[in-house]
Amino acid sequence: MNIAIIGYGRMGKTIERIAESRGHHIVHIHDGGPMNLEALKAADVAIEFTQPEAAAENIAALLTNGIPVVSGTTGWLEHKASMDALAEQHEVGFLYASNFSLGVNLFFVMNEKLATMMHAYPEFKPGIHEIHHTGKKDAPSGTAITAAEGVLQAYKELNGWTMDEDDQALRITADRIDPYFGTHEVHYTSYIDTITFTHEAKSRDGFALGAVMAAEWLPGKAGSFGMRDVLNL
Repeated sequence: MNIAIIGYGRMGKTIERIAESRGHHIVHIHDGGPMNLEALKAADVAIEFTQPEAAAENIAALLTNGIPVVSGTTGWLEHKASMDALAEQHEVGFLYASNFSLGVNLFFVMNEKLATMMHAYPEFKPGIHEIHHTGKKDAPSGTAITAAEGVLQAYKELNGWTMDEDDQALRITADRIDPYFGTHEVHYTSYIDTITFTHEAKSRDGFALGAVMAAEWLPGKAGSFGMRDVLNL
């Protein structure tokens, strides 16, 4: 399969290595500046890991030109509905995930089940904490937000999530410490004890492998998808 990489930072380089190890060809790398749409036409799919301020423009250009897109950039989701609409309009595949790791996606599913069970015990108050490397720009992480959304499905009485002190909302806290690749903890705290549920990434390889698996799955499909579609979760 021919893959274009949009964004050639640490994730982009890891994706290149993983994709080539699985027999794919990297036909174009875009690392800023005007997009070379002629070169991108050789790609069966583009994998986009850039910055929040660039993601929507990149994805829109690709989808408008009929190129399927796998995106893992976080911090831009106010524009996602527009990208979903573009994918439908142009009958091309768009797959977004806040985290492509198999382990994290299992964590998301189990998090929802745990939240449903814990909601029956109001003495335990839910919260989320995440840690990433100092190069990560957005906080909280997209993965932490997805975990929060899973908890909020069960705790509908809470007023969304916040990073501030607010008894009426689910609180997310975040640290930026090197060399963390991504640690996410959902905790339930009472005045007696605390229950924690944690996923800790040991390298970027799990994220990159999941993104390549998504890219293998996406061509030929039309519309908006997520990792649960790829993994059949």
